[in-house]
Parts: sequence; structure tokens; C-alpha cells
Amino acid sequence: MPVAATNSESAMQQVLDNLGSLPNATGAAELDLIFLRGIMESPIVRSLAKAHERLEETKLEAVRDNNLELVQEILRDLAQLAEQSSTAAELARILQEPHFQSLLETHDSVASKTYETPPPSPGLDPTFSNQPVPPDAVRMVGIRKTAGEHLGVTFRVEGGELVIARILHGGMVAQQGLLHVGDIIKEVNGQPVGSDPRALQELLRSASGSVILKILPSYQEPHLPRQVFVKCHFDYDPARDSLIPCKEAGLRFNAGDLLQIVNQDDANWWQACHVEGGSAGLIPSQLLEEKRKAFVKRDLELTPTSGTLCGSLSGKKKKRMMYLTTKNAEFDRHELLIYEEVARMPPFRRKTLVLIGAQGVGRRSLKNKLIMWDPDRYGTTVPYTSRRPKDSEREGQGYSFVSRAEMEADIRAGRYLEHGEYEGNLYGTRIDSIRGVVAAGKVCVLDVNPQAVKVLRTAEFVPYVVFIEAPDFETLRAMNRAALESGVSTKQLTEADLRRTVEESSRIQRGYGHYFDLSLVNSNLERTFRELQAAMEKLRTEPQWVPVSWVY
Repeated sequence: MPVAATNSESAMQQVLDNLGSLPNATGAAELDLIFLRGIMESPIVRSLAKAHERLEETKLEAVRDNNLELVQEILRDLAQLAEQSSTAAELARILQEPHFQSLLETHDSVASKTYETPPPSPGLDPTFSNQPVPPDAVRMVGIRKTAGEHLGVTFRVEGGELVIARILHGGMVAQQGLLHVGDIIKEVNGQPVGSDPRALQELLRSASGSVILKILPSYQEPHLPRQVFVKCHFDYDPARDSLIPCKEAGLRFNAGDLLQIVNQDDANWWQACHVEGGSAGLIPSQLLEEKRKAFVKRDLELTPTSGTLCGSLSGKKKKRMMYLTTKNAEFDRHELLIYEEVARMPPFRRKTLVLIGAQGVGRRSLKNKLIMWDPDRYGTTVPYTSRRPKDSEREGQGYSFVSRAEMEADIRAGRYLEHGEYEGNLYGTRIDSIRGVVAAGKVCVLDVNPQAVKVLRTAEFVPYVVFIEAPDFETLRAMNRAALESGVSTKQLTEADLRRTVEESSRIQRGYGHYFDLSLVNSNLERTFRELQAAMEKLRTEPQWVPVSWVY
């Protein structure tokens, strides 16, 4: 009903209009409100609201179910007036019409809910429709295809029969809906298929025109796929995978790609498609890839030694280590990175901007330029130190000064994001100082060590992590020379310093690349700054993919 649709839309719009006042009234988190707005603006949710309102509509009830008796009383009263009034005579004639009488009779029957079940049709066994379809009922399925076109199915041998193992989402068979997982293929165009899956695949691939399949249905109940989206943390090429059951059915992807998982029924092989679109294909499951990677050391960790076969590990005794925060980097090297579940969020402002990069790559310069460009929008923390302030220094301007004992106690209590010691004095960034910048309504810009990203990557700080990548060696040397000539820098870097920067940048990218939302090669500071500005503006206008733990 149009009225219901209008009520539904106006009610939801009223809720959306009031979302802005909820944080002050209820203390709700900003990220939760952004997620709520995204849900309520979804066309699916609006359609559900309209459907719910339609189902909740008050049903009309009959006022009475004895209208025939009422009409008879009216006719008796009209009999006295019919001779004196032509209008009364006309009304009496209408009320006595057979069609009108039948209408009233039907209304009274519906109102009193007195129905009669019609007798079964002659010659039809009433128990026939309740009988289950026999399991050996053969069905013929016709498909039209061109030679070389893939149907989007894989097979397995079960009890000497060829059974459909999986149907690829988005493939020809999935779109037609004529075949189902578990169906047994008996014949193709009148030819028995035998029990060789590869032979059947080749037969179907080469067939063209009308293809008639004789099958034994499985009668399995279909299920709706769960909406799962993941960010990939490794490259995958099905053509180079010896374990995949059908290389042509595989889906190729690269680290950083976003996939929608459409089927997880198989413990080893999931069906997925790129979120940008395209057909679904097989990818290794989390379990399978973990097993595979658990037995393969990273190339950089394998060092061929004399007396070992093909660079296998030497027989040195392994060192046991409990997890310590000071050993973060050591444990990060052995972390298995497969898939990360993500969720799509409407545009929103991140609370922190984290700049990661090698020493001397330009992170601090970019941070300072960003804050100077828009100090009302961006801010940063004031580092803490245990050293004594100089005569020209003031508390909170450049540093916050505390005693060494107080700082050590706070470090042990986990109140510091990162800390270090220089010339006998402690320096560090307190987590509460980040909260202070965010509470002031600003994006907190941080240039921290890569290990600190693991602490920040939570729903509280919702960081946007940007990797400032070092350019190649020659470009880096030219940049240092130009900085010296222009007076921007007074420190001349040696070739060893430059190579160390390039190598450190590569190590950070290998070890922490899965945390990066954006990578920028800093071959020109002004250009890199403009790219960083554009990326931050983009967050305010385009949907974002974030870890699902930030949302649920």
C-alpha cells in the first residue's frame, strides 16, 4: 500500500536525521553510528521495513455475518413504503436481485468462515501427492553450450559413480539451476560416462550445441550463502597449484585483493569471486593454506649450509622463546598470513593516521606538512621523556617531562605505545596522549615503528596505515644531494646509509605489508604529500573495507 511505504520511509528518515544527536544523548561510539547509518541506508533494509509493515497491517474484519437476515427485515419495512415512494420501490427491487442476494450470501459465508473442502478429482489417487519421489528417478537435463565453454562444475567418484562435487558460483550451471551438488551423472548425449572425472570434464568441454545429461537427482536442500568478504595476504595462481582439483576452475588473485567467499562447504577449497565482479572460482581454504605454509619456510629464512641437502635446515637445536613484547618482530616473522575477514563501511573519518617507513624516508616531514596544512583537522602527540628539561624548554612544548621511575612504572603497566632509550634517557609515546588528540576532534598523525601498528589496529583507534616506501638507491641519493644544495638538510648520507634505508624499507614491506592501507613511494616530497592529501579526502567520500572485528 502506498500509505505503508510512505510511513516506512518517513520513519526511517526520521531515525537517520536523529543519528547526529545520539553520541551526546547515549554515548554511542562514532564507528557504531556510522555502521548503523550504512545499514539503514541500505536498499535491502528499506525493503525489509516495507515488507514488515505490510505484514503488520491490521486485517479487516467483517462487522456481521448475517446480512441476509438484515436485508429481509429491510424489505419488510420497505413493503409499506413502496406504494407511496418510487425510491423505496427501486431500493426494494435492487435488494431482491439474485446477484445482490448471492453477493450477500458469499460475504456471510466468508465472514463466518464456513468453507467446504472440494472433493478430489475423479481418477486421482489422493495419496499420490504425498508420496516421496523415488530415489532412482532418472531426469534428463538439456544444456546449450559452445565448444570449449566451461559449465562451472567439478566431479568426484563416489561408489563407482560420477557425482557433482561442487557448482561454481556464477557459472553456467549455477545460473540455470538445473543441476545440484550430489547429482549423479549417468550419460552425456546417450553415452555412458564411466567413472573417470577427467574424461567427463573433457567430454563436456568439447561438446557443443545441445547437451543432454541423464542424471539421478540428489534432492539436497539448497542453502543461502553467507556474506563473507576477505582481504588476501598472499598471491595465488591456480595454474601453478598441484593440489587444486581443476586448474581451469581456479581463481587467481594477488595480495591485497578483496574477495567475496560464496561457498565454504568444502573444507579445502572455497568458492570466491572478486568484489569488483566476475565469475567465481576455487581458492584454497584457510585450513589448507595454513597446512601448506606451515611446512614451507620463507625464502629469506632458508640459508643453504655445507653438508645439508638442497639447503635444508641444519641440525642446530631450536631456541624456545615465550612471547615478549620486546620480541614482537621475531614472532611477526613467523606469523601465517592467509585471509583477513573484512566488512564494507560507508565513508567515515579515521581517528588516526599512521605513517610507517624506514629511517630517513620522510615520514616526519610529511606529518609536519599535514598538520601545518590543516591544524584544525590534524594533530599529533607530545612525546614523554625522563630527561631533565633545558632552560629554554617548557612543559608540553616539544616534550612532556616525567621522572624515570614514573615512566618505567607506566611502561610496565602498558601505558606506552612505544618507547626507547637514548643517551641514558627514556623517550616514548603514551597511549592516553593519542586518545587526547582524538577526543579533541582531530585525526592523530603518528610516525611510529611498524610493531606499534598491532596495538593501534583496533576499533578504538581505527587507523589508516600508510607505508612511505623508499625510492630506488639512485633516486634516494639524488634527493639527498638536492636537499643539501637547497639547504633543507645539512646531513650528508653515505652510500651505506642510503643502502641501509632501501633495505630497511624492503624488510618493513615484507614483514608488515598486510597492515598497509596505502603505499606511497617518496621520490618527491611535494608529490607524495599531494597523494597523501588526496587519499585522506577519499576516505570521506568513498566506502571503506575495514577488519570485521572493528564492526562486530
